[in-house]
Amino acid sequence: MTGTMHGKKLVIVGGASGIARQIARDGAAEGADVVLAGRDENAVVAARRQVAAETRGRAAIHALRIDLGDEDSVVRAAEEIGELDYLVSVAAAHANGPVAELDRAAVVRAFDAKVIGPILLGKHFAARIRPGGALLLFSGVAAWRPTPGRTVMAATNGAVRFLAEALAVELAPVRVNALSPGIVDSGAWDGLGERKEHFFEEVAARNPARRVGSTADISAAALSALTNPFMTGTTLHVDGGGRLA
Repeated sequence: MTGTMHGKKLVIVGGASGIARQIARDGAAEGADVVLAGRDENAVVAARRQVAAETRGRAAIHALRIDLGDEDSVVRAAEEIGELDYLVSVAAAHANGPVAELDRAAVVRAFDAKVIGPILLGKHFAARIRPGGALLLFSGVAAWRPTPGRTVMAATNGAVRFLAEALAVELAPVRVNALSPGIVDSGAWDGLGERKEHFFEEVAARNPARRVGSTADISAAALSALTNPFMTGTTLHVDGGGRLA
């Protein structure tokens, strides 16, 4: 580890996910003080405990509630956190299924998590980001490979790309980028049970990289985007070439 984040404050929204926990672990290993935030306070506290145990107290790990569908909670979090260096939004809320069966409230929650919420993060946090700091949003390969039943996922992830470009211009000199993962073994697919291994084998056979991603792959790209002082308005595709397959 290079210690490139030594003394920096790293805030991760959607902090209970497998990818968020990996970014927290790697950021802490690089010397950052980490804040894990999310809508489910119990889940975020559990994630904080896990990351703190795994990093053995090498850095401060905090937990905080932020609901991207509730602007007041974003305001309160910004006031509590104060100045920061890096802000990552990994939050997602899925509204999958045929268009004819979609629930409007679920669609709104999906846009809150991926699009409206990050706009609010920019609104309330950008002025608190110290010089050299950055905002990183999460898109996803579904935007480039839409499939039936994933229309909302494709739309929200696609919007993130253009949102990152727009915010990079408006919030400058704060840097804003997006990261688009492919299929990653992050725990999100564990609900497939015994079918998970077969699904991963199919994905690996199709991907040019010939494997699925790991949380370490995504975290490495995230930390690079956060700390590269000449990168802004860019969407990084960390998908094993999945969008091309």
